[in-house]
Amino acid sequence: MPVRGAALVAFVGLVAFWEFAVARGYVSPIFLPAPSSVLLALGELWNAGTLWRHVSESLVRLAGGWTVGTGCGLAAGFAIGVWSLGRAVGVPFVSALFPIPKISLLPLLILWLGIGEASKIATIALGVFFPTAIATYAAIDAVPRNLIRMAQSFDLPAADVLRKVVLPGALPGILAGFRISTSIALILLVSAEMIGAQYGIGAFILQAGNLMLTDQLLAGVLLISILGLALGTALTRIERRLLRWR
Repeated sequence: MPVRGAALVAFVGLVAFWEFAVARGYVSPIFLPAPSSVLLALGELWNAGTLWRHVSESLVRLAGGWTVGTGCGLAAGFAIGVWSLGRAVGVPFVSALFPIPKISLLPLLILWLGIGEASKIATIALGVFFPTAIATYAAIDAVPRNLIRMAQSFDLPAADVLRKVVLPGALPGILAGFRISTSIALILLVSAEMIGAQYGIGAFILQAGNLMLTDQLLAGVLLISILGLALGTALTRIERRLLRWR
């Protein structure tokens, strides 16, 4: 059985060792600043008022891109999963375009949509769309066919079969896809902000790196980690609420 608190003890031990190694001069603070320096830099950003500006810009882009990409991905995934024509058209389309690194399309999106927020949100949305669509139609395929045939044998309308049988059966797989798409959205968010943004966590990390301010750079990385943990926790709570029937 797993030991409760083992992960926390290991994390605290790692941070303590890191702090000790920098304090004793085994590691240069220029290349790897101590955790205390990173927290101090984070506090200075908070006091200066720039921290919330970067975080808020990133949250708006992340929410916009993830929402658009998820909505379109769910619609496409359901069309592929329940409609034979949708499967015939959608599967080759998704399979062909999914491997393309979406950040490579950012220059083209900037040409189409401009250097503003639309191109960044579109990049995130594209990155979220494909894993969501794949997870959705794969989850629908995994629903036992005998349950669907049983519902049809009771002369349930097609809409009720989808709502009462297919959707609940596919929901765990769809929510698992949300975890993947959220991680991809964070990666694309930081990458897009590094290429064409004045504010945002990615832009802040790039600026700190260019100036060799490694304490601020790691403070930005810490912000991304905190944001990822917060999103993961939120998804866990959503799963518990929606999957209480399991």
